[in-house]
Amino acid sequence: MMKEKHIRLPLNEETILSLKAGDTVFLSGTMITGRDAAHNRLFDCLSRGETCPIELKGEVIYYVGPAPAKPGHAVGSAGPTSSYRMDAYAPVLLDYGLKGMIGKGDRSPEVIDAIIRNKAIYFVAIGGLGATISKSILKSETLCYEDLGTEAIQRFWVKDFPAIVVIDAFGNNLYHQEQAKYKSI
Repeated sequence: MMKEKHIRLPLNEETILSLKAGDTVFLSGTMITGRDAAHNRLFDCLSRGETCPIELKGEVIYYVGPAPAKPGHAVGSAGPTSSYRMDAYAPVLLDYGLKGMIGKGDRSPEVIDAIIRNKAIYFVAIGGLGATISKSILKSETLCYEDLGTEAIQRFWVKDFPAIVVIDAFGNNLYHQEQAKYKSI
């Protein structure tokens, strides 16, 4: 049974373990952002044994490159990016302490294994709702990689950011569960 939950960020282990694939959540607190180029830089930095320019422990990262903000708004449209583009980097970032990811689409078996291994979680934000999602973003601050423009790593302060748990800490995958239901019809 799917449940609606209001979740405080950053995440703690108790909260992560209470979430199940299919839960609708409204996230409030802070999260970081990043897409392909930022992930590549973080991955390279960690692979060389260098200090990461941001603390990953306990963070949730939203795969987004928001449109520039209009006057009076924290960001412009902020819809999710396809998550598979970060799959090469996600296991390493999870091993370094990342606790959650928000994007759209399914994840690779390697990412799912890393989610389980690290007691993490994968949320999906609904594509096509970038303007609606942006209303839940109260404030934005660039943390690093400013040369990437809107794809720089930012910190978002959010209130009631809408998402769905798609892969929980136990590896349950809503996409696979729902497909199996329809295949049996």
